[in-house]
Amino acid sequence: MGPTRRRRSIQVFIGLAAVAFVAAVVAAAMFFTSAGHGANGTRASVQPPHPPTVKPGMVPVADNAETPSAGGLAAALGPALADPNLGSLGGRVTDALTGKELWQVADGLPLVPASTNKVLTAAAALLTLDSQARITTKVVAGSQNPQGPVVLVGAGDPTLSAAPPGVDTWYRGGPRISDLVEQIHRSGMTPTAVQVDTSAFTGPTLAQGWDPADVDNGDIAPIESAMIDAGRIQPSTVNSRRSKTPALDAGRELAKALGLDPGAVTIATAPSGARQLAVVQSGPLMLRLSEMMDHSDNVLAECIAREVAAAINRPRSFAGAVDAVTNRLSNAHIDTSGAALQDSSGLSVDDRLTAKTLDGTVQAAAGPDQPALRPLLDLLPIAGGSGTLADRFLDQATNQGPAGWLRAKTGSLTAINSLVGVVTDRSGRVLTFAFLSNAAGPNGRNAVDALASRLWTCGCA
Repeated sequence: MGPTRRRRSIQVFIGLAAVAFVAAVVAAAMFFTSAGHGANGTRASVQPPHPPTVKPGMVPVADNAETPSAGGLAAALGPALADPNLGSLGGRVTDALTGKELWQVADGLPLVPASTNKVLTAAAALLTLDSQARITTKVVAGSQNPQGPVVLVGAGDPTLSAAPPGVDTWYRGGPRISDLVEQIHRSGMTPTAVQVDTSAFTGPTLAQGWDPADVDNGDIAPIESAMIDAGRIQPSTVNSRRSKTPALDAGRELAKALGLDPGAVTIATAPSGARQLAVVQSGPLMLRLSEMMDHSDNVLAECIAREVAAAINRPRSFAGAVDAVTNRLSNAHIDTSGAALQDSSGLSVDDRLTAKTLDGTVQAAAGPDQPALRPLLDLLPIAGGSGTLADRFLDQATNQGPAGWLRAKTGSLTAINSLVGVVTDRSGRVLTFAFLSNAAGPNGRNAVDALASRLWTCGCA
């Protein structure tokens, strides 16, 4: 990475028909599809390696494959652990089926998790919200007169787009300003100005530990309840610079589409009981979670965490979202001790999580006790196949490696590399793992990948 703390999301469209490792380990075959954007903002297709097929009715190999021993795992991981590029490491490996810890190093040490924090956000959303939940964005009348201001009421959907009909938006299934305009015209109201109601979210718009330069770098935007394309200035460009005033920009796009002065847009609160003029909805939760995890989308993560907060009556703020996420995981018997979070995306350098919490979350998804979390496995990028793992774990020289056998969420900030997920080892046993590397060397990402690859080679009895 360069001198900034910027994540580098790999934007690749995957058409993937591959059998999953195991959903709760005892499931039959699962087929995955992941989607995204190419490096120039266009869509492209890549075929990843194929993991083994488990036919319906067959007993998954993981049920009868031998569980690795602690000594065997330690021996297998030993050479990779000697790499000084790992810096300060916290790690844990668990048998997915039984939940038995097989190996750990400093697994209770709170470390900076980077974007693996999104594993917690996704898990809390799955535990709390309906898979088809959508966010509703409204436009209401600002007065009772047939002419007057209209108010764009933000509810936390950053996928709203100003793209014209027929033009792809950054987010699949995202609603459009053009649909709001059409409904406003049909309502009989003659708009004279546009206002934006941002009262759904409270507190600061930038989290503690965020670098304001990350707005210009394209990693984040101020978190406001009304946005266009998550604040992207150029939605079709990867790592587009973000707006510093996303809510006002959303109002300005609506004003332009209505033929009004965008410079006159203001922030205001919608009148109580105001007449609804137009309404659009986001894509369903599972689609938004898929985009969040596949592309490590920070804005989506912060907004989805606020959905969780609203569902359990917490403030829709950074602190309220963090409280809601950790509360839901604790209620699901996931150990969150040591967690000290400033956000729900992992962009903050002041976030702290343990390998025990992160591995415990994935194991809960892969094990038999939390069926609501099983879709979490499907949300993890596939090694050598999709999202932020599309170009990792690919050994072109030998065609050997865990591509297609490993799914994981990545995390990357300056001198910080993390990887949390699930892998099927050589014997067919499914393992969950979390590796957090802080104060890493210049080859830190490859050093973490080497640890995960050693798990794949294991049959370490």
